[in-house]
Amino acid sequence: MKQDGGIEEVVRTRLRSLRLARGWTLDDLAKRSLIGASTISRIETGHRRLALDNLADLARALEVTVDELLGDDNDADVVIRPVRSEQHDRVVWPLTRLHDPSGRVVMKMRIPASKGPPEPQVHPGRDWFYVLAGTARLVLGDREHLVEAGQAAEFNTMTPHWIAGYGGPVEVVVIFDRHGEEAHLHPG
Repeated sequence: MKQDGGIEEVVRTRLRSLRLARGWTLDDLAKRSLIGASTISRIETGHRRLALDNLADLARALEVTVDELLGDDNDADVVIRPVRSEQHDRVVWPLTRLHDPSGRVVMKMRIPASKGPPEPQVHPGRDWFYVLAGTARLVLGDREHLVEAGQAAEFNTMTPHWIAGYGGPVEVVVIFDRHGEEAHLHPG
């Protein structure tokens, strides 16, 4: 007997979409979740009710959280509206939501040219940035790199580092992990 229902139908669609997006068959997901392929098929088609223990196993296998499977489908927040804020002579626009489940923070930043050597940062993890306009001066320890528009840089953040505009301001898109966010966006 097929089950109907709002949230269950959304979860079923998400499960199937996530499985197919990964190119997995029912058998592939069954091996990863330790749930039988026929059970997964019945869950996806609505012939079996969702059980919390199945959701947890399927979420783990699909590398998402149960909350992401059950999440509200409210489309009111589809567009993330950038908020301009000035920090340390930089202009920062957040492009991801606060506390994004991925643990990553994506920002657009406008960084002025340096008036002198800034204080280098050191923190666990890795940072990544892509230059949209201008040239970035990236200093890693005692090495200096010029990263031009259309180029990207990715580096170990245990090396003392700083970024500034070179010859003028630079606009970049940066991806910080939790450690980078704390060090660069909430210092002190």
